[in-house]
Amino acid sequence: MRAVVQRAAGASVTVEGRVTGSFDGPGLVVLLGVTHDDTPDKARKMAAKLWGLRILDGEKSASDIGAPLLVISQFTLYGDARKGRRPTWIAAAPGPVAEPLVDAVVAELRALGAEVGTGEFGADMKVALVNDGPITLIVEL
Repeated sequence: MRAVVQRAAGASVTVEGRVTGSFDGPGLVVLLGVTHDDTPDKARKMAAKLWGLRILDGEKSASDIGAPLLVISQFTLYGDARKGRRPTWIAAAPGPVAEPLVDAVVAELRALGAEVGTGEFGADMKVALVNDGPITLIVEL
């Protein structure tokens, strides 16, 4: 499981002209990719890592200040462009494997007390954010 995490001053995701998730103020935007060997246990660990990641102002975590998260599925995080000009997506888990694991990360974050917005799995999404810092990390489990 791989996540690109961005500290943001605000963010939204829109699908077919409607906002499916957003937040104003400090929070985290999480682009989340799933690969073939990911498990529900990795989903739990990823959620705990994201909730406790100390990258907000004053080295605070989202859990410290109740900051929201916007979690967006992103199979392209497992794209491989080392050869040629066209990436391959072989390392990305197929939808029937990936979608329940993305949902598990979101559910676990909510169980931990997080306010979580989402995109729509497999949809053409438009993501807008104000990157704060900017701070962007790759988290891999």
